Amino acid sequence: MSRNPDHDAVLQQWRADEAAVRARIRPENAGIARPEQVQGLSGLQILHAMLDGELPPPPICDTLDFMLVSGAFGEAVFQGQPMRRHYNPLGTVHGGWFATLLDSALGCAVHTTMPVGRAYTTLEFKVNMVRALTEQVPLVRAVGRVLHSGRQVATAEASLIGHDGRLYAHASTTCLVFERPA
Repeated sequence: MSRNPDHDAVLQQWRADEAAVRARIRPENAGIARPEQVQGLSGLQILHAMLDGELPPPPICDTLDFMLVSGAFGEAVFQGQPMRRHYNPLGTVHGGWFATLLDSALGCAVHTTMPVGRAYTTLEFKVNMVRALTEQVPLVRAVGRVLHSGRQVATAEASLIGHDGRLYAHASTTCLVFERPA
C-alpha cells in the first residue's frame, strides 16, 4: 500500500464511497430486478435505482468482490478488491477478473445513455492488461465512459486504475442498440 498522503486520502474516499452504497443496499431487494421494476425507466434511472438500493445489484458483484459505486450520463464506475481467490496459477489476479470489472463499467456506461424502451448488447469487447494485479493492491476502479451512443451502435472505453493512479488495464467495447422487447 502506498504511503503517499494523497494516495491514502484517495483510498479512504474510495472506501467511504463503497460504504455509502453498501449502506443503501436492501436485503429484501436481493436477486435480479424484475421487468415491472424497470419498466418505464431510462438506463440512467435504473443505474441510480441500484445505487439508491431500490433495485438489487447484479449477483456477479458478490461473486467477484466488486460493485457499482457511481454513475452519471455516459459514465459508470465500478470498484473491486483484488483477492487471492481471484488468482490464476501464476500467482496474480486472473485476466477474467480484470475483464469482468471492465466489461461491467463499459456496459453500464452505455446503459446510462439508453432512453426508455431502448436496450443494448455487447458486440465486441477488447481488453489490454498492462500491469499485474495482486491482493497487495487494496482497491481498483474501472471507469467506463461512452464515446458514442447512437440509434444502432454505442462505443465506450474504460480504464482499470489503482488508488495511486496506476493503470492496470484498459478496454473498449462496441454495443448494438435496439428497441427493448415488450
